[in-house]
Amino acid sequence: MPTLPIYQVDAFTDHLFGGNPAAVCFLDQWPGDRILQNIASENNLSETAFLLRDHDGFELRWFTPTLEVDLCGHATLAAAHVLFNIKNHSGPEIRFKTRSGQLEAIRNGHKIVLDFPADPPRPTAVIPGLFDALGLSEGLMYRGKTDLMVVVEDENTVLTLSPQFPQLRNFGDRGVIVTAPGKNSDFVSRFFAPGSGIDEDPVTGSAHCTMTPYWSERLGKTTLEAIQMSPRGGAVHCELVGDRVKLTGTAVTYLSGNISW
Repeated sequence: MPTLPIYQVDAFTDHLFGGNPAAVCFLDQWPGDRILQNIASENNLSETAFLLRDHDGFELRWFTPTLEVDLCGHATLAAAHVLFNIKNHSGPEIRFKTRSGQLEAIRNGHKIVLDFPADPPRPTAVIPGLFDALGLSEGLMYRGKTDLMVVVEDENTVLTLSPQFPQLRNFGDRGVIVTAPGKNSDFVSRFFAPGSGIDEDPVTGSAHCTMTPYWSERLGKTTLEAIQMSPRGGAVHCELVGDRVKLTGTAVTYLSGNISW
């Protein structure tokens, strides 16, 4: 019976049961997409990362329980964590070939730095019904390549949101970011993606590729500290470098095993 190594990692946290859990699977060859999607659905985590060695790096794909996505931060951090700390990757950096181009993960002590493309958001008109679905009365509306972003006045508004997830499924973007200035950080956020199979994502690295350019311009600084205020919570150190965003975080291994079929 064939087996597939699998790891589960809590990303953007320094302790178990925090941050965002992701599964990491290593492949000898690409199976059909249906197999990849079935594995991700069976894992029932916000993301499963699949890796296949390719010359000097790895091909990397990410699946939610319902679909494949173009970019995922926490599952990339989880994959790099496994490669550096379990697979004993010898170099200081890892190159990933993805649907979003080449990405890099760089070892920095016990932390890992992800080099991702920036996704500056554009102002857009308020979409009818969205504020009602989020439980908001007002906010500033923006759109990135894959996500909507709503900017509100204060951290407490983000913390106390109680969205209507069935209504949010009606909006066609990957997900909705809600963000505000932070009390003990530069900015805070939450991320909702029920249309992508995830009601609330605990810590969304890729969403910080949209938020970092916005908050960098608004606050007049290129290095920012961010907190995602989900029940699990997580911290992301963000740096805007030209048209790239560098996301720094830590991760811990929860389990390792094998998938058999």
